[in-house]
Amino acid sequence: MGISVALVVVVIAGVIALGSTYPFHASCKLDWTVSTNCSAAMTAIENQFTAWADDSNCPQHDNERCFYTLKSKNGDTIKGTHKTPVKEYVDDLTFTFTTSGQSCKIHGFSTSETWYAVLDYSTNYCNLHNLAEGAGLTKMAGFTETTSDSICTQYSSRNCDKY
Repeated sequence: MGISVALVVVVIAGVIALGSTYPFHASCKLDWTVSTNCSAAMTAIENQFTAWADDSNCPQHDNERCFYTLKSKNGDTIKGTHKTPVKEYVDDLTFTFTTSGQSCKIHGFSTSETWYAVLDYSTNYCNLHNLAEGAGLTKMAGFTETTSDSICTQYSSRNCDKY
C-alpha cells in the first residue's frame, strides 16, 4: 500500500512539473551582458555583497536589499547566499563571468536552500537583480537581461521592491 501511494505522489508531482511554466524547485537562472570588463563587473558584485551584508539597508525589513553573504570568489565565479529578512529563508547564489569582446557576460543562478520550496514570489530573481541594480550594472549602457518563467520562478510577476 505504501509503495502505491508513493508511486502516485511521484507521478502526480511529475505531471505537475511538466505542466508548470516554472522550474520544479524555486530558483532562477538568468544571463546579463554588460559593457564593461569582467574584472570590473566582478568587483561591483563583490562590493555589493559586502555593502548589503547586514540590515543597515533595510532596518525595518521592508525590502530584501540586505543579508547578503559572500562565500567565495574563485576564478570567474562568485558564490554567496541571501537570507530573506522576514522569514529568514536562505538562497544560494552563483555568478559566472565570461569575457565577450569588450563586454562581460554574466550567468546568475539563485536557488532556495529550502528543499520543498516551489513558488517564491520571485525572490530568487530579486536576489540576483537587486545585487546587479545596487552594483550599478543595470544602468550601464548596453545592459541586457535574458530569463523567463520557465527558468526563473515567477519572473513575470516579479516585484523586487517588496519585503
